Amino acid sequence: MDGFDIEWLRLTARWIHLIVGVAWIGASFYFVWQDDSLEPTPEDPDSKRLQGEVWMVHGGGFYNARKYKVAPPNLPEKLHWFKWEAYSTWLSGMALLILVYYLGAGIYMLPPDSPLSPLTAVGIGVGTLVGSWVIYDLMCRSPLGRSDGVLAIAVAVLVTLLAYGLTQVLSGRAAFIHVGAAIGTIMVANVFFTIIPNQRKIVAQMLRGEIPDPALGRAGKQRSVHNTYFTLPVLFLMISNHYALVTGHPWNWVLLLALSALGAGVRQVFVLRHTGRARAWMLPLAGACFAGLVMVATVTRDDGPVSASMAAPDAGEEAEEPSAVPFAAVQAIIQARCVACHAARPTFEGFDAPPKEVALETPEQIRQWADKIGQQAVHTRTMPLGNVTAMNPEERALLGLWLRTGK
Repeated sequence: MDGFDIEWLRLTARWIHLIVGVAWIGASFYFVWQDDSLEPTPEDPDSKRLQGEVWMVHGGGFYNARKYKVAPPNLPEKLHWFKWEAYSTWLSGMALLILVYYLGAGIYMLPPDSPLSPLTAVGIGVGTLVGSWVIYDLMCRSPLGRSDGVLAIAVAVLVTLLAYGLTQVLSGRAAFIHVGAAIGTIMVANVFFTIIPNQRKIVAQMLRGEIPDPALGRAGKQRSVHNTYFTLPVLFLMISNHYALVTGHPWNWVLLLALSALGAGVRQVFVLRHTGRARAWMLPLAGACFAGLVMVATVTRDDGPVSASMAAPDAGEEAEEPSAVPFAAVQAIIQARCVACHAARPTFEGFDAPPKEVALETPEQIRQWADKIGQQAVHTRTMPLGNVTAMNPEERALLGLWLRTGK
């Protein structure tokens, strides 16, 4: 199968992933809002059977939804289940992970000069997905699960270990994607192994004429709440591969955790709004925290060493200005390290077109994309991918000096 076919498969998987992901997240947001918006029901003033009801208006019609504390006295003939959105999101996401990262493991999975093989990197990725769910599930079923607060701290520690560990052995992009995929796997496994099975047990108990076990509903609710706070961090991690300023930062694992925590905090504000407990300062505070994080990330960015000898022109060649870098030296680096992919007709296997339509074959093109070159090759050092063309630190520093002394 050639690169053209692979790209069509990636497009298909990404589109499906987006469609079903929107459906899953939309349903999740709706039910959390509904739960938090319930009001006492006149027919059940003491809330003995009903947790509450909510009236809604949408699309020109009125809706009245009620929630039972455990289950209704009789099951309706038709009962709607919400599960396929979650399963489809995970399946399409795994297809995308395989098509992009695992089939291209030599490029996408490993950082420059890594001693690991691509196959080992794939094994680490898959093991992370499975191991994260197993550890999380054991924590929920252990005594930790009896306290929502203690369990939340334990889950935060798990995510921290994932973020730190993966960024030490995988490329920044692969590490971020796999932390997101691990959390997404936990979310889907919550639905598949706990929420839906517990609901089925409640239905089966009712059909046998038994009183449903409320512990089943509580366990499902706990996992559902976790899924709620995972949602925005996972969305950030799924788009992070487009932003090397984060994934390629020297403190990328700290940024991963900080931005994920910020996403969970914003989700909490949304939840508080459902019950009128949100305050006007909360979202502006989140915005201020984000701005502060951007500032800290910018000043702690490592642009690499620069020495005066790197900028010295060749003998007999006059520098464009004091400490300026001859453009011919810049073009030679780009030609040797970048043009295999960034050309109208790439020669690197797996590319039929220049990535993101960035070609670097002519002086005009190099100058046009100079800022991108600086971001990807100098500041974050995420290009070339996996450093497959072996760009060395001196070359990166020379490009950085060229950008600073005039293009």
